[in-house]
Amino acid sequence: MPDRKPNVIVFFTDQQRHDASGLHGNPLGLMPHFDRLAREGTHVAHSFTCQPVCGPARACLQTGTYATTNGSWRNGIGLTPGKLPTLAECFNQAGYRTGYIGKWHLAGARGRPDGPEGERGPVLESHRGGYQDWLAAEALEFSVHEYKTILYDNDNQPHRLPGYRSDALTDATIRYIDSHQDQPFFLMTSYIEPHHQNHVDDYPPPVGYREMYTGKWTPPDLAALPAYNKGDHRTGGTTQAHLGGYWGMIKRLDENLGRIVDALISLDMLDNTIILFTSDHACHFKTRNSEYKRSCHDSSIRVPTMFHGPGFMGGGQLPQLVNLVDLPATLLDACDIEAPASFQGRSILPLLRRDTEALEQWPSEVFVQISESHTGRAVRTHRWKYEVVAEDDDGAGGATTYREDLLYDLKYDPHELTNLIDRDSHTPVRRAMRERLLRRMAEIGEAEPTIVEAQTHPAGQRYVTEDEVCA
Repeated sequence: MPDRKPNVIVFFTDQQRHDASGLHGNPLGLMPHFDRLAREGTHVAHSFTCQPVCGPARACLQTGTYATTNGSWRNGIGLTPGKLPTLAECFNQAGYRTGYIGKWHLAGARGRPDGPEGERGPVLESHRGGYQDWLAAEALEFSVHEYKTILYDNDNQPHRLPGYRSDALTDATIRYIDSHQDQPFFLMTSYIEPHHQNHVDDYPPPVGYREMYTGKWTPPDLAALPAYNKGDHRTGGTTQAHLGGYWGMIKRLDENLGRIVDALISLDMLDNTIILFTSDHACHFKTRNSEYKRSCHDSSIRVPTMFHGPGFMGGGQLPQLVNLVDLPATLLDACDIEAPASFQGRSILPLLRRDTEALEQWPSEVFVQISESHTGRAVRTHRWKYEVVAEDDDGAGGATTYREDLLYDLKYDPHELTNLIDRDSHTPVRRAMRERLLRRMAEIGEAEPTIVEAQTHPAGQRYVTEDEVCA
């Protein structure tokens, strides 16, 4: 059926670092299926979340908007039904069947029925974002354990799925694909892996997988931070205690990605199916603050992302910086569905077509909102990263006054170990990045705040050139 619209599968992981992929230098062979599909399709090599915490990032992906726009700027604030059009609603209107499997985390207190399951359990139909077929739970990190997966169907009846948790979700995904061959479908499978298991504060992989990777390879930023933070309460974080389990979880995720591709091949559906692989945020193993994310560092915000399927084959490695809010617009564009006017991201497809206007207009930085650990705003270019933090928030995810907090030169300091915010040699960069930040805040509807400049001092370094300021 050559005229049939493509199916769409979103393989959505939780708390996954970009450097788990071999394409980003990981030597352990954890993600061969991701790496192959990215080479065949389009590798979004510079992919960043716009909110490094679970619920807000998911709200951004479902609505194509930033967290202060959709209102879900911290965990526990669910999406308000009817406030903004969602991805599922867009696909519903275009004649697609829509399905959701796995972790939701967007119900909020009003979106959950009363009962003993609390926040880990079922979600009211009114708060499911418009998805027609449902097999999910509000928060899988609060489920019993990694070998006991309970999800709830359209009627909020519980189903215990056998096997290791990411295997169980993949089994359900394959069943859904097999039973929906006669109508184009949009299916999002939202895994909890490689997120930590909250009640034990551990990263539980399948049996035997932790031992395969413990002590094998540590990302350079995590390897450097114990010495860098010597004497600090964050010394070393939990890297060595948890990295083996974390890598093991990712290995099994990639094996399940391969299983889904095998199912599509066996059903003659692969050539007409778009696969998006991405994650909500990354993980710094308590090296940057008292937990695992909620910071502007690449170890919190940079994620693995690739597209495979119609419109994306042979796209190569995309050099532009891409934000999580760009992904919904891209999926709709690939299916010839007009994005709602409320969407604040833009499709990457014109970049793949080498459209001159799109290339010229594509932002040279990504914008990040941070909450919970602190209220902050950040912009990142290929060369520089700049963050401001608020002393007091306004109760709606923002603030009226921020102070300059961080400036990194990613060319010479890719692991973000040296803060240049108080170096007078980098004053021109601070000012240029501050203007970028204020412009991006205004573009998405945030009120212009006061930003208190950092006090600087001579640092014995050469002053950056004008060309470097703009990099």
